[in-house]
Amino acid sequence: MAGGSREFQMRELMLRTLYRWFPFDLHGDCIVPVASDEITISCIINFYGRMDLLQGILHSLAGQKYPRECFEVILVEDQGGTSAGRDIASVFQERLQVVYLPLDKNFGRMGYSRNVGLAHSRGKIVLFLDDDTVIMQLDFLAILERIFNNNINIDAVVPHGRAAYACVEDRYDFHDPYFMTSRCTAYRRSVLAELGGFMGHFIGQEDVEFVIRFIIAGKTPQNVSELMYFHPPLLVPHFRKPKAVGMSFFNLRQRYPAIMWFLILVNCMRHAPLYLLPGRRNREMGRFGIGFMLGIANGFRGGKDVEYN
Repeated sequence: MAGGSREFQMRELMLRTLYRWFPFDLHGDCIVPVASDEITISCIINFYGRMDLLQGILHSLAGQKYPRECFEVILVEDQGGTSAGRDIASVFQERLQVVYLPLDKNFGRMGYSRNVGLAHSRGKIVLFLDDDTVIMQLDFLAILERIFNNNINIDAVVPHGRAAYACVEDRYDFHDPYFMTSRCTAYRRSVLAELGGFMGHFIGQEDVEFVIRFIIAGKTPQNVSELMYFHPPLLVPHFRKPKAVGMSFFNLRQRYPAIMWFLILVNCMRHAPLYLLPGRRNREMGRFGIGFMLGIANGFRGGKDVEYN
């Protein structure tokens, strides 16, 4: 199903209406190179530490029933890279076309890190993955290519996500099944080039900001139940990350029209009151909303960007 839920369609209508009234530059900070004839799919994974998780997703990709010569794996490691990260890339070179990229600067800024991977990729299809994403299907990449080839009017494929904790009794398992996020979403390269990838200053939720521009530009996502993945649900143990995200969105004030910028901030903070309600899901979402508000307040006070790694 294209476009997703009624909520998505309402958001789509609002954003495009506002853009007609208050147009602005939809281009991000990445110059996306042209595709290579040899590579169909580029899988981009940004990581730092958590080598056990990274090995899991790499084993999944290495076991794909898909020609090795038709896809590549771009590994972008934060903080200048580590010997462990280089070693894993070297080990999997025997089974995958691996490109290892130690991040040279702007540490902790996921927008910049995603753009580094995108700028070095060559596939006609670009699949963004997290290191803690779990793919169980051995034909995941084959199905992904078929869907894009059979549906020339779609610009992105959104697989069905499930919470990795759902199989553990009494664990928090809320998960939006079709959330357009870099934990597992694929785009046509032409769309990423047109929109210029991500905003480089973003510390977190750079994918959420990208989707805003994706929607405004009139691009079409496709929710695909045939493709499935697992990923840990939203967990917010402290305010540091949501505060950093809030500062990232605050710094869009010079790029976005004021009315659109304000409404996006309000939308991101709307879950803060949930913190007062019972239930793990409410506390996690509420804590994020409160942290986001703190980041916005820090921005208005003239504070520096909040670092989060």
